[in-house]
Amino acid sequence: CDVAGSKISGIAVHTGARVAAAARPQEVLVSGTVRDLVAGSGIRFDDRGNYVLKGVPGDWRLFAVTSA
Repeated sequence: CDVAGSKISGIAVHTGARVAAAARPQEVLVSGTVRDLVAGSGIRFDDRGNYVLKGVPGDWRLFAVTSA
C-alpha cells in the first residue's frame, strides 16, 4: 500500500475494492490468499469460482464467508 497523508492506494487497495464490488448484497467475498491466511480459524467459505477483476492481472478465485 502507498500512504499519502490520509489517502491509501496501491494494488492491494484496488484488489480489495474489486473483490468487495463483486459480492452480492449481504455477502462478504475474500480471495484465496485471505482464505488460506485464516486456515484453522473455524471460518467457513463457499467457493464462488474465478473472477476477472478490472485493472487487476489474472483470474482470481473468490470465496464467500458462510460462517464464523
